[in-house]
Amino acid sequence: MISKMEISGIHFKVDPDIERYVEKKIGHLDRYIPRKARESAHVEVKLKEQKIKTKKECTCEVVLHLPHDTLMTKETTINMFAAVDIVETKLKNQLKKYKETHGVKRIHRRLLNKLRSRRA
Repeated sequence: MISKMEISGIHFKVDPDIERYVEKKIGHLDRYIPRKARESAHVEVKLKEQKIKTKKECTCEVVLHLPHDTLMTKETTINMFAAVDIVETKLKNQLKKYKETHGVKRIHRRLLNKLRSRRA
């Protein structure tokens, strides 16, 4: 679980249900962060609600600060819970790419050596 998390609402009062939901969804993304970077990971979640004419727009913006990079995603839908789900999926994909570039390469070497030894 990511321990440093700030959840704020813009033109929107963050109720305990949505706060728990965000903590559950975004907080469990630490399994995709390399172990050395987990302690310094910091998340800012901004929830925004707008009413345009008769339509309601809910925006969820997440900024994830990591040691060598900052990841940001933003999504707008008509439901806040759906926006959080979509942002979580986008962040997962970004974290997988981050882990490939900043993760430990030893595992890949072991797998490559096993494959090479099987061929010979």
